[in-house]
Amino acid sequence: MAFQIVMGMNVNDDAVYQRYREVMTPILHSYGGAFGFDFKVSEVLISKTTDSINRVFTIEFPSKKIMDEFFSCTEYLAAKASYFDQAVSSKTVIAMHEMAC
Repeated sequence: MAFQIVMGMNVNDDAVYQRYREVMTPILHSYGGAFGFDFKVSEVLISKTTDSINRVFTIEFPSKKIMDEFFSCTEYLAAKASYFDQAVSSKTVIAMHEMAC
């Protein structure tokens, strides 16, 4: 069973966020992870958070254990500190679930 997260974020610097994606994607792939869907959104009609959301995407991993390893690896944390934290003002986990392959 694979594991998927549906994320909503507010990206306030597209160029820096794009650089983050360029740096972190090879790391993500080395853990067997991938992006499934990725949307820029202009209007949120209903939300369970007061945080702004202008980007929604899915990210998938072979398992929750591998996802946890990816998000705690030093290479990923360095990319996050260098780019993500500057580019994103808020993030919201919309859903996390196991999915059939």
